[in-house]
Amino acid sequence: MTLRLGILYDRAKWEEKILKREAERRGLKVSMLNILNSVMKVSDGNEFQEDVYIQRSLSFFKGLYSTAILEHHGKTVINSYKTSVTCGNKLLTTLALVEHGVPTPKTFVAFSEEAALKAIEALGYPAILKPIHGSWGRLVAILNDPSSAKAIIESRAYLHPIHKVFYIQEFVKRPPRDIRSFVIGDRVVAAIYRVAPKGEWRTNTTIGGRVEVCPITDELEDLSLKAAEAVGGGMLGVDIMEGDNGLIVHEVNHVPGFANTAKVVKQNIPGLMVEYAKELAKR
Repeated sequence: MTLRLGILYDRAKWEEKILKREAERRGLKVSMLNILNSVMKVSDGNEFQEDVYIQRSLSFFKGLYSTAILEHHGKTVINSYKTSVTCGNKLLTTLALVEHGVPTPKTFVAFSEEAALKAIEALGYPAILKPIHGSWGRLVAILNDPSSAKAIIESRAYLHPIHKVFYIQEFVKRPPRDIRSFVIGDRVVAAIYRVAPKGEWRTNTTIGGRVEVCPITDELEDLSLKAAEAVGGGMLGVDIMEGDNGLIVHEVNHVPGFANTAKVVKQNIPGLMVEYAKELAKR
């Protein structure tokens, strides 16, 4: 019987198209499901005919809730609602990492501007302010001194109420790069360095970070697998910094982009993702 794969998306990028191609090469019947055009029945799940789904929505909340509906109707989605809700919230990610003994930056959370400034004083300058939800380095700010911290904290108070939950981390002294490792199931299949562009401390490739191959050491493999297990497992991008005392996990991504990585690594990441989806569908 031919396995049926659904690829959920809200914008068909190269990653989604290559996933479809790799799945069809392996004999799967593929449905490309644009959730922006979908009306999902909550009370009746008969419309959902695929054996397994890969969630690739760029919108965290649209992806999260479409996953919840599919799982409610007994469907397997990669990544699961549990993994997605944890990874999509930096605070919940930190709590999961700490609970599982995974090294992560010292983190404070405050719920008022005054408390946030006290937290930064306790951490010491510079410190990092991040939104609870968000990706691609957006609204991530370095707080170099009390004046800049006060101005940035005050500005966040005029944004959506979620930005009044102040998530503040220590500034980790590291090289001008970080590491993104790719975990699929119980394997670390690839890793890259993301090198910050000139004049920028953030390493995100969306703002010009350069990609280089990173060797998968025993330490990197062990830490990546522990971080993936902590958030619920699946197909994940684990973001790691090289601190003075070893490797430190600062985020885990549940819909990791791999277009830039595919240009420099030998591993067929989309092919491995499809193989993993096939394994889960057969269980």
